[in-house]
Amino acid sequence: MRDFWDAGIRGPDFVWAATGPALEAFSKYPVVKKANASGEQMSVSEFLRQVRRMVVDFVVGRVMIQDGASAPADQQEAGTGLDDVTTYYLLHRHDFGMEEARVGGCILYALSCNLSDAALVNQHDLLTQPGRRGAGDEAEEEDPEGGAEESGGGAKVKLKPWYRRKGRNLGLEGQGGRPAPLIDQVHKLMHLWRAGDQVKVNDYLDSRGLPRNALFNQILQALIELADGGSEERSLLESVSNHAAGRGGVQAPRQRQLQFGEGA
Repeated sequence: MRDFWDAGIRGPDFVWAATGPALEAFSKYPVVKKANASGEQMSVSEFLRQVRRMVVDFVVGRVMIQDGASAPADQQEAGTGLDDVTTYYLLHRHDFGMEEARVGGCILYALSCNLSDAALVNQHDLLTQPGRRGAGDEAEEEDPEGGAEESGGGAKVKLKPWYRRKGRNLGLEGQGGRPAPLIDQVHKLMHLWRAGDQVKVNDYLDSRGLPRNALFNQILQALIELADGGSEERSLLESVSNHAAGRGGVQAPRQRQLQFGEGA
């Protein structure tokens, strides 16, 4: 993976390129058994799921440390252990930004994160399909070039901007009491900060232990780097990051000190 990355391969092509050698090694043997389950065989589909997840963890680790430049090996694995939805968001945002993206590459990333494109649209409220609208959404503009989809993966999707993710359960615990994805928690905090309610910001941060959560702070910094300079999104992210760092007793890295509510 490091060789492919150093060669400049990026995006879905990196997933395909890095998966190939793994599958080649797997195919050398008539049977591959699981080391942690005596007698059980590993299927090709299960093997590919595991490999793809290793690959996207590798990529996200580099996104979180600015493409891995001059970073120690342990820091380059920063994506390991990140929840599936946040992993997908960082992959998509890094490679496609907030623009429309071919659905084929998005499906590959979703599968690599144990998700589906349908779940990212309907369940997680993370993707939107241009030209369609869901409950509470504003209508999006159609393709200005006519909207006729090309064959072979012509359909497109795009990330939903943080300010359009307004579900009342955003950032709250998921099904079965599972913690909300970190990206949802970040977007929840951005809404609270924009509203100027510092008490609710502090309660949310402290109830989840976010100020001292190293992974949360890494996510914030990665999102700041991905946001457009001078945008409201970047301003809010920097404000939340500085505030969280202050409550955690640490210094926020490489950020301007902003006043509460700036950019609202």
